[in-house]
Amino acid sequence: MNSTEPCAYRVSVKGIAIDESGRFLLTKEDIGRWEMLGGGLEHDEDPIDSLKREIHEETGLVVTYISPTPKYFITCRKIGYGGRKYKGYVANIIYEIKLKDLNFVPSEECTELRFFNVDEARKVELFPNVEKFLDVFDPEFH
Repeated sequence: MNSTEPCAYRVSVKGIAIDESGRFLLTKEDIGRWEMLGGGLEHDEDPIDSLKREIHEETGLVVTYISPTPKYFITCRKIGYGGRKYKGYVANIIYEIKLKDLNFVPSEECTELRFFNVDEARKVELFPNVEKFLDVFDPEFH
C-alpha cells in the first residue's frame, strides 16, 4: 500500500444464505457484477439491524435469522460504480443468514438472485469483495 494513502475502510455488513447443497446466495447488480446481500454500516447503528435494513431496502427480502457472530471478515479495494476506478477500501463483516423467501423486488442493487458454489461464482463477474470471499468460503463451516 502506498504510504500516502489513508488507512480507512468503509465497513459493510453482509449476509450469506446457504442452501441445502452448501451453495451461497449472491445478488446481481444492474452493472452486471455479483455481490453479497447487505450494505454499509451507518454511524451508531447495530450491525444486525443494519444488515436487516440493507437487505430489505435493496431487495424487499425479509431476514428471519442472522448468526449470533460473524462467520467471515474480509478487506479489499473497493471499485467505483460501473467498475471504472478504485475508490478506497472496504471491510466486510459477513454473517450467515436465512431468508423468509426469495421473492425479491428488483432494484439497481438486485436484478437477479442466484445460488453459487465457488467454481460457478468464479465464472461470472464479481465485485472484489466477493472474489476475496471465495478464497475463504468453507461450506463445511455452516
